[in-house]
Amino acid sequence: MIIFLSVFILFIIFLAAGFIKYLYKGSSVSESVDISIITAAKNEAAVIERFVSSVKNLDYPKEKFELILVDDNSSDNTYEIACRSMENQENLRSINAGIKTIGAKRGALFKGIQLSRFPYIVVTDADCVPSVEWLKICAGEFEKGNDFIFGPAPFFKEEGLVNKISIMENIKNQFMSFSLASLGMPYSASARNMGFSKKTFFQIGGYENTLDSLSGDDDLLLREALKNKIKVSAFYNKNAMVYSSTKKSLKDYIKQKTRHTKSSLYYSIKNKIVLSGWHLLNLFMLLSLLLIFVNINFVWLFIVKIIADILIITVTQQYFTYKFNLAQIFYLDILYELFIIINFFNSIFRKIEWK
Repeated sequence: MIIFLSVFILFIIFLAAGFIKYLYKGSSVSESVDISIITAAKNEAAVIERFVSSVKNLDYPKEKFELILVDDNSSDNTYEIACRSMENQENLRSINAGIKTIGAKRGALFKGIQLSRFPYIVVTDADCVPSVEWLKICAGEFEKGNDFIFGPAPFFKEEGLVNKISIMENIKNQFMSFSLASLGMPYSASARNMGFSKKTFFQIGGYENTLDSLSGDDDLLLREALKNKIKVSAFYNKNAMVYSSTKKSLKDYIKQKTRHTKSSLYYSIKNKIVLSGWHLLNLFMLLSLLLIFVNINFVWLFIVKIIADILIITVTQQYFTYKFNLAQIFYLDILYELFIIINFFNSIFRKIEWK
């Protein structure tokens, strides 16, 4: 029992140190980098106008960036709304994916990257709203010599339990991914706020080496960048957030998280060992409450975990514009751990689909 507590506490200290390093490493701004924004959209008619409007509002010289929105053969009028929203905007255009050489979302993104005019690429999703200074900060990261970058991607806070579960998962995942990235072990990058040089993209084989799973156009591309010793940077700036909406129903949430979990099965061996060890330790400490009939001291594993999680979430959430109270943190944290089990088994046994 002492061993489990010691390992857990040491890991928490290790991650906390990484997160502090991530927050305070600093970021710079620039307007001198030519950037292409690439977005794949499939059946996003309800939100596509909002996304295009947010791109129009970006505080960046219009001659220095372009948006290529690739409609991935939508069955609704996403393409028509996008085209109408982009009228008289020379640096914004919408195209049809048509026949793709690569399946799912990757194929649409790849077509956009091929057609892009500029040497640096940032990708985001069609249901997102980037902060107005987003491109300035991405450009600053590229000017530092980084060839692969990723930043914070929080969710809009809305009504409903699914939104709360999604936000809790977002807080925990961003704390973990940015902490490890700042300590030299990046493993996950959200495609809602990610960028790379076009030269690097083709140097590592584009998406050709990321076809292990249907999802993973972000994490598995990061994996390939690391394999090829590409300079990677995780950046934080409150003015570089890219917000998006969560799924509305539990069914859609589970379907989405199943796709994401599936891609994690193809992380590097080192990252799989670290992440699986961490999650198993957390689950054991959470479920240790069931062992108090064997030894009452098992309750301390549960208590230490809950206290540590409350502290981490309370501190971390403010940096991603969230605000949960103690009661919400308590029950949502437990639900988060339980959904890890559900999503893991779904990723193994359930058929995965791209929308």
